[in-house]
Amino acid sequence: MSGMATPNTIVAGCYQFRIDSGEVEANLCRVEQSLPWFQERGCQLLVLPEMWPCGFVYRQLPDMAGRTSQVLGAMRLWAVQHGMVLVGSLPEAAEDVIYNTAYVVDTNGEIVGSYRKMHLFSLHGEDRHFGRGTQPLVCNTRVGRVGVMVCYDLRFPELARRLALDGAELLCISAQWPTARIEHWSILLRARAIENQLFVIGCNGSGKEGRLTIGGKSALISPFGNTVAEAGSGEERLIAPLNMHEMADFRKLIPCFADRLPGGYGIS
Repeated sequence: MSGMATPNTIVAGCYQFRIDSGEVEANLCRVEQSLPWFQERGCQLLVLPEMWPCGFVYRQLPDMAGRTSQVLGAMRLWAVQHGMVLVGSLPEAAEDVIYNTAYVVDTNGEIVGSYRKMHLFSLHGEDRHFGRGTQPLVCNTRVGRVGVMVCYDLRFPELARRLALDGAELLCISAQWPTARIEHWSILLRARAIENQLFVIGCNGSGKEGRLTIGGKSALISPFGNTVAEAGSGEERLIAPLNMHEMADFRKLIPCFADRLPGGYGIS
């Protein structure tokens, strides 16, 4: 798939919803029932919230991770049935460690990439329950080269820049970002798009996650930093076309990557 050309225009979406904590079947059903709506509107890339099948039920994480193969099976089936690339994070068990892992499933049902969240939110003890990922991800899909981040990763521009340097055209972010800091979410989505001159698709949750209120405001951002579409605070299906020429046009207009001076930053 490495030689696959990126379409001139793609239709991308976010399904922003309240996750029922620990209720895998209910969350699977909710997503499955939403997919025809997106398909009817031509959606080719759909991003789901962070830990969308189960939420952050730390005491049940081993059990929830045991359901991930089932969830991935459903995602693979849905991707084929609805002709969409699907992105979202799930609990992954590996060698007695559980990771917060985002998967990318292509339209043929193939899992083309998985990314273990690198930056764990210590304020809420995430680092005590999950293993830390170490490898960034950019993968080829039918809609272009997709880079993946998860929630707190958004605060680390180094990771987004690495994904851009690795050729990402679409930066997909699954999150459970609280209302208390929702302005940071909106600003950082635009910042990551502008500084890396690529598309950002940020899918947040909504409603309650334990004692937290999740703020919504999922958004699709252009390489120019324009908000192509933005959700409110409640459950919402967000969709919009993205003109893939905008990335190349902006990079020609302001050649930030050509003008970088890596040696001056002490990095490659």
